[in-house]
Amino acid sequence: MSGRKTKFYSIHEELGAKIVDFAGFNMPVQYDSIIAEHLAVRNSVGLFDVSHMGEVFVTGNEALQFINYISTNDVTKLTDGKVQYSAMCYEDGGIVDDLLVYRFNENKFLLVINASNIDKDVDWINRNNIFDAVVSNESDDYSLLAVQGPDSKSVIQKICSSKIDLEYYSFLEADISGIPAIVSRTGYTGELGYELYFNCNDSEAKIIWEAIMNAGKDFGIKPAGLAARDSLRLEMGYCLYGNDIDKSTNPIEAGLGWITKINKGDFIGREAILKVKEKGASQKLTPLILLEKSYPRQGYTVIRDGAEIGRITSGTVSPVLQKPIALAYINSDYAQEGNEVFVQIRNKQIAALIVKLPFVKK
Repeated sequence: MSGRKTKFYSIHEELGAKIVDFAGFNMPVQYDSIIAEHLAVRNSVGLFDVSHMGEVFVTGNEALQFINYISTNDVTKLTDGKVQYSAMCYEDGGIVDDLLVYRFNENKFLLVINASNIDKDVDWINRNNIFDAVVSNESDDYSLLAVQGPDSKSVIQKICSSKIDLEYYSFLEADISGIPAIVSRTGYTGELGYELYFNCNDSEAKIIWEAIMNAGKDFGIKPAGLAARDSLRLEMGYCLYGNDIDKSTNPIEAGLGWITKINKGDFIGREAILKVKEKGASQKLTPLILLEKSYPRQGYTVIRDGAEIGRITSGTVSPVLQKPIALAYINSDYAQEGNEVFVQIRNKQIAALIVKLPFVKK
């Protein structure tokens, strides 16, 4: 494969992982059984290599004002050691990317962006930097591991130099097996979990991976690939850029109004988003449970009264519910919880029920 390799690539090969190209990286999609990896995270603990994600540091006297201008959430509400989920939008309200914002202090922030968007995001951020702020794309220097599941704290605490009684969306700087790390209580699974950022070399990366696997041995830790990561996030109804959100969708219709603070002052896309908010979104990202055995795929049509009313953006069979679940953009007139709609799968219409997120209640 011609894609880029993370510092853990040789480990994935040794473990016999199925490797696929994802956002220009050679990434493990699964090691063994997707369902086994998924359930390990729901019931105990799993380890993901997500080093393909992008890390962009923003520093300077106006770093806070700059990030508040390019993101939808209110960065002024962040305090040191806290993390915020946010989005960046174009002038027309379309989504550039969703991201995490880390505040070290008022002059230093870290933006964590999606792998497929790194070049585009960094270019867009730089083009909109009219502030006294320095943008530093350090994506190539950082590795990122996600330790997720109910037993994740017990695993990390064994090898962490600091006590990790972190609140959700908080972080600290500590050593993991003697190697400096940013330890963040965040994740993409809906479970208790930690994301560990390292600016490390290849040999240090191997030390970290093996330390986590050894610390998790008593808990039955499993390495988990991108497929389980996708099914886990979908059970929670978390958006995936490129599927559920992109430049053609705005935060209101995507159900991200809660991270869009219209009243915080000016930010890129505010006027367009305000118009959608005032008028009402014409479509809504809507959770569906299909009522027959089937596999809902991206692009399948959603139908009501013989007419097309929407399209599926993400779908899978939930390993926990053992039922087909999906997210779909549906005409707002039909997107109410409890409504029945139909999904066109080949030559058959499968009944589906609009439900409330998350699909799997925690």
